[in-house]
Amino acid sequence: MTFTPAIQWYPGHIAKAERQLKEQLKNVDVVFEVLDARIPLSSQHPQVKEWINTKPRLLLLNRMDMIPSDLYTPWQKWFESQGERVYFTNAKAGKGVKEIIKAAKQFGEGVNERRRDRGMMPRPVRAVVIGLPNVGKSALINRLVGKKAVKSARRAGVTRQLQWVRLSDDIELLDAPGVIPWRLENQGDAVRLAICEDIGEASYDNHRVAAALVDLLQELDFSEVLSSRYGLEVGANTGEEYLYTLAHQRYQGDLERVAVLFLNDFRKGVLGAIPLEFPPYVD
Repeated sequence: MTFTPAIQWYPGHIAKAERQLKEQLKNVDVVFEVLDARIPLSSQHPQVKEWINTKPRLLLLNRMDMIPSDLYTPWQKWFESQGERVYFTNAKAGKGVKEIIKAAKQFGEGVNERRRDRGMMPRPVRAVVIGLPNVGKSALINRLVGKKAVKSARRAGVTRQLQWVRLSDDIELLDAPGVIPWRLENQGDAVRLAICEDIGEASYDNHRVAAALVDLLQELDFSEVLSSRYGLEVGANTGEEYLYTLAHQRYQGDLERVAVLFLNDFRKGVLGAIPLEFPPYVD
């Protein structure tokens, strides 16, 4: 997917957070990397594996409610074929939280067994919650803790500093600001991040991203949701043409209003459970 001008976003607070996160990783026992279930591949940070080295990592596909349930198993199989452990979560509803707590405790048992072997006292397992902006890290932590322990909102860049949160006597969690590569080489990924609001809105134009979403829905055979929602078929129109026609038929030619409405309908799930990526293959 091509997109001009290129989408790039790397504000100063993210550069600072990345430096602090790298320093804290040496104190962490297990890494929970939160991904957006609508775009599990595009929402992975390419350098996380390098940062954590041999530390155990669990992938948490958040917003599981925003994709069809028949995709859970194919994604699970694909990630497992890549040597990854995957859990599905819905931070807002608290789904999948118990499984994560159980997994963290299991890691803690291993950590403390090794400490006892060295004559050291047991301590809580230290986990870090890491991921791109706005994929639901803070909302997930609040669910794990059972109260609003950290700031959470449906926009990128709310968490600005690292914060340790005590989950229980057994688990401590590090909430880190969203981190993103300093340069997004794959603009197809960048567009999907913008569509899903997993990147700062200052990096893109709503009209162009909304048009890209129309094109993507056509490509993935989801264009019928548009005619159902807006009473206008896509047909042979490009995304740009579709938005232009819809704006002039319904909203006095206000393209920005249509673009924002369309993107919000997708982001809030009004258009239904729509994935923008599928597993590359399933054995």
